[in-house]
Amino acid sequence: MVKPPETTSTVIRTRGLGKSYGRVRAVESVSLDVRQGEIYGFLGRNGAGKTTTIRMLLGLARPTEGEIELFGRPLRRARLELLGRVGCLVEGAAAYPNLTVRENLELQRRLTASPRRSVEDTLRLLGLEAYADRRAGRLSFGNKQRLSLARALLHSPELLILDEPANALDPAGIVEIRELLRTLADEEGVTIFMSSHILAEVAQLADRIGIIHRGRLVEELDYESFRRKGRRFIELGVDDPVAAEALLRARLGFADIVRDDAGGLRVADVDADAGAIAKEVVLAGIRLHRLLQVQEDLEEHFMRLTGGES
Repeated sequence: MVKPPETTSTVIRTRGLGKSYGRVRAVESVSLDVRQGEIYGFLGRNGAGKTTTIRMLLGLARPTEGEIELFGRPLRRARLELLGRVGCLVEGAAAYPNLTVRENLELQRRLTASPRRSVEDTLRLLGLEAYADRRAGRLSFGNKQRLSLARALLHSPELLILDEPANALDPAGIVEIRELLRTLADEEGVTIFMSSHILAEVAQLADRIGIIHRGRLVEELDYESFRRKGRRFIELGVDDPVAAEALLRARLGFADIVRDDAGGLRVADVDADAGAIAKEVVLAGIRLHRLLQVQEDLEEHFMRLTGGES
């Protein structure tokens, strides 16, 4: 379907990217690299700067400062040529409501000078064949989202930039889109830059993850490394959490202990040993009814990194 880009192994590069609206700093000094053929998950709370960043990558908003390169070339110097190699879905499903699904795709095909067969191929790829002759305005929101994805994919782009691609899809639809995106990246070499608020879905799909908070890129991580080396905890359920916490701090020297609302304890010190903890608690006569070793998942990591505020 798509030949991998030949110009560079880095498909998206930003350096010091920023955007201000008056006195409001929406994005500040974001520098990121997205490699060819990878799925990059771009995470942030509402208002963190995700959509503003995506709009700048697509030339829909002009940066206040900083540089954007696509396929190794400055976006500002070759905007039309470079964006012709990009498919996008941004700020929700969009289509001409009075045109049928097929007519929407045919119009997109002509705008992008794509082969005639691409309309039928894309209908089949996105599971829209049964709705091909239905007006777009009469589709469910989930199928409107599929149509928007179909328009983004019609011209076989080398780079997909997707803002909430699983929005409004049912669970089966989310799985289908996940498998489609994974296939595009693995078999066709398509690079995918996607934002999403469904952290569990990003965790299953993304190769690398960037977390933006209050306009700043606060962390980039390789998700496979995160799974292998992520923060580990020991969780305890005891009948006297106050006494158990004091004991573990005094006897074993643990500093990172948190009590949850249910009275349980979570020990996050890197040297925490479950056996030693159990021994000290039991010898002190504190009843121990639960002890688990757990690893921080992406949602917990995200909430800790962004402060957990709403």
